[in-house]
Amino acid sequence: MPALTCGIDFGTSNSTVAVADGVGARLIPLEGPQFTLPSAVFWHSDDPPEFGRAAIGCYVRGEEGRLMRGLKSTLGSSLIHERTRVGARAVSFRDILGRFFAELRARLDQVQPGTVAVVLGRPVHFVEGDAAGDQAAQAVLAELARETGFAEIGFQYEPIAAALQYETAIVAEELVLIVDIGGGTSDFSILRVSPARARNKDRAGDILANDGIRVGGTDFDRLLSLSAVMPHLGYLSTTGRGRAVMPRHYFLDLATWHRINFLYTRRIEADLRALWAEADQPDRIARLRRVIAGRAGHGVAMAVEAAKIALSAAGEAPLALADLTGGPDAVATRAGFETAVTAPLERIAGTLRALLAAAAVQPDQIGTVFMTGGSSGLPAVRALVASVLPGVRIATGDMLGSVGTGLALDAARRFG
Repeated sequence: MPALTCGIDFGTSNSTVAVADGVGARLIPLEGPQFTLPSAVFWHSDDPPEFGRAAIGCYVRGEEGRLMRGLKSTLGSSLIHERTRVGARAVSFRDILGRFFAELRARLDQVQPGTVAVVLGRPVHFVEGDAAGDQAAQAVLAELARETGFAEIGFQYEPIAAALQYETAIVAEELVLIVDIGGGTSDFSILRVSPARARNKDRAGDILANDGIRVGGTDFDRLLSLSAVMPHLGYLSTTGRGRAVMPRHYFLDLATWHRINFLYTRRIEADLRALWAEADQPDRIARLRRVIAGRAGHGVAMAVEAAKIALSAAGEAPLALADLTGGPDAVATRAGFETAVTAPLERIAGTLRALLAAAAVQPDQIGTVFMTGGSSGLPAVRALVASVLPGVRIATGDMLGSVGTGLALDAARRFG
């Protein structure tokens, strides 16, 4: 009897689980009818943790505890072993990841109990320029899979998984460029796909080039926050009658999903109180102090994320901040956002050009650019891709599900 298999796409912002059969691959519902589970954990002071949308709901309702998001960003870094305090307990990020992964397994078991084999998605580089950190990140994911009952574990690059899913819908061979702009990384692959090649278990010979950078949706959130929100909280404002500038690290942490909880300490509250006394615009520092004292950092980040998404369809978007900061609401503009994210967009463009050179192909030899990942729908990203590959067809699939279903197809071929 074939082994039961699955694919798991553990993402920075959202996660999916998929299974495959003789017909194809499908995502399984993870939270009610939803096929995605936000990669979020709300760790109650006393009660068991909540996950996904339920976790975010606990935070929005003001329940006692800690919200954690962007946890994948801790893989491959020293943060994975650091602890964050929840009530009277100190919980490591490794433990938090373990609980989230176990929850994915429990929800898989409700649909397909007894699954023994998994292919896990991974970015091309968890950590840029750090081979040891990259191996350590993959090792942690493998440990989590083993601890939750998987006996056979494989890994696949996320853009390759997306290509396997794309390949199910084509009728002729072509060169495809996969552009996967996720929450924490941007990953790219050029490979040959065809109905005949899809039957092969080993696809290494079809891959012409593969690369990735640690740039993603959470970086766009951070830069939008720094440009449109943090100035209202004192970012770049002066102290001591212009003799000094407010330390930037408070604002950088507050704008970075997985670092927000590090701000919630008595020492930082004391530091901010002293800085407020010296501030040239004390009203703005008072707003920052209110955010920290009220543990409202994730609320600010959610407002920024919502504005970023709204700017995909509008020229400006409101930033609901008044209830969180005590100051005025703000407005984000698409033009301002695109200016703020110029640097990461240039990195993506440079990586695409280097990938084409590594594959020794010209842009017009690419049949299709297949875009996936939650941030690939941003107008600035699509315009950038079109500028690097002018005239090339751009296709999109399930922005959040293509990788997961591709992983399930890979798992069925390897282990089924």
